[in-house]
Amino acid sequence: MSAVEAAMIDTDAGLIGDHYASRAGARQVTLIQAESLRSIASHLGRSNVAAFDLRRNIVTEGINLMALKDRQFRIGEAVLQTTGECHPCSRMEDVLGVGGYNAVRGFGGITARVVRGGSIRIGDAIEALAVEG
Repeated sequence: MSAVEAAMIDTDAGLIGDHYASRAGARQVTLIQAESLRSIASHLGRSNVAAFDLRRNIVTEGINLMALKDRQFRIGEAVLQTTGECHPCSRMEDVLGVGGYNAVRGFGGITARVVRGGSIRIGDAIEALAVEG
């Protein structure tokens, strides 16, 4: 995994260049809050935890991702649809050490599918789209 300044998101492939690209369905893209990474680190007595450790694609800051439940949202040119929470897996104990699984519970972020592809960049705002109905 590597950090990039910009990326392309596609409706068929998800995040272009991702190891899991071309995975259709509800988990094309994963997002986590920078604030959650700090909380997880705090619970583990560590100075930091990287998004890489949790295998999340996009790190956000200043937005409660859980407020996007059942919503579409825009990042840059792309539109995504929240599909659920991104729960920890048993690998968290191996990656983060004892207590890793429980430290991530409730802080794992969200999963999303791509509704409209496009370019995203570091610093792009996340905009919740109006609920139709």
